[in-house]
Amino acid sequence: MISITKLLCDLPSYGDELRYRKGLTSSSRRPIVVWNCTRKCNLACMHCYSNSANQEYEGELTTEQAKKMILDLEEFHVPVLLFSGGEPLLRKDLFELNDFAHQHHLRTVISTNGTLITPEIARRIKDREFDYIGVSLDGINERNDKFRGKKGAFQLALSGIRNLVEVKQKVGLRFTITRHNYQDLKDIFRLVEDEAIDRVCFYHLVYSGRGSQMTEDDLNHQEMRKCLDSICAWALNLHERGIKKEVLTVDNHADAIYLYLKTKVKDPQKAREILELLQYNKGNASGIAISNVDNRGFVHADQFWQSYTFGNVKERKFGEIWMDTRDEVMAGLKDRKNLIKGRCSRCQFLELCNANFRARAEAIYQDKWESDPACYLTDEEIGLLCISRGE
Repeated sequence: MISITKLLCDLPSYGDELRYRKGLTSSSRRPIVVWNCTRKCNLACMHCYSNSANQEYEGELTTEQAKKMILDLEEFHVPVLLFSGGEPLLRKDLFELNDFAHQHHLRTVISTNGTLITPEIARRIKDREFDYIGVSLDGINERNDKFRGKKGAFQLALSGIRNLVEVKQKVGLRFTITRHNYQDLKDIFRLVEDEAIDRVCFYHLVYSGRGSQMTEDDLNHQEMRKCLDSICAWALNLHERGIKKEVLTVDNHADAIYLYLKTKVKDPQKAREILELLQYNKGNASGIAISNVDNRGFVHADQFWQSYTFGNVKERKFGEIWMDTRDEVMAGLKDRKNLIKGRCSRCQFLELCNANFRARAEAIYQDKWESDPACYLTDEEIGLLCISRGE
């Protein structure tokens, strides 16, 4: 995640201490764990990375297996457990497991489609002290419904957001940018303000699950730049008007470099401050500071890369799996610089971006160490023209 409001406006955001703390290393960082606590879902989203459907799935972690995993996460000093899915609110022991996680010093978050959050569920979420609830919307009205595969999904999700706001639960909007919905950005900005939503995360498309069929639905590089320009301009406008919102982008660390280069032209001092934060952050953290446990207990580098597993929490402790660099992929993710190929290998910002997203490279090139095709920075911006000229 890249906090636009932290980098541009120096406004604190949820999780800054995990992203922008001096001295972070791959060996000392502990990952946020995204747990697909169930694969079952009441929607059928076009880009679903877990390929979820409205059905029961065999082999999901039982309550007792999940509690054992939580004890292992506590032992490994994992800071945050994010309940994802499928739709996590379909898991009957969700609130029991949340309470157990709190008892064992984990902060908890829910990533939901929002359609099941009645006033009663919103009050229960607030009373059980979840840190944050992220609700996914991928367009306004019919555009969201088409994307989500259910008529009326937009209004149900919006009602869920309003119910959470009513009980003063911290809530955020999650929006995946694609060719289908990027024209709704201005309306999403307006929605966040009008509905008193605390936070908004703009996700770049990752080609996994059903999203693996959507490579042609991604924006081209110029469109990506225009979208980021709009997001940054809106974040600055909020700041100038004294409106506090957390604005973040997710799954493309080219955003951070683009923001730094834009700022360097207008405000070199501010750019130096941004550069220092990016040096702390160190870019893509798959296999380092973000992890995924799927519904059956298999551990992955991140939630979008479930085609490769490092082990299963039913058989080994999470920390043992996560630090076992006998696995060549895990070792490579923790120190990938000499493995990266293509444009990324020659980029002057490799230390800041950490070669962006490996799942996209594998999806397009069938090579996890190739360049991320969604990097929209030009050869000149990343220093390749200087190298070719011998400068």
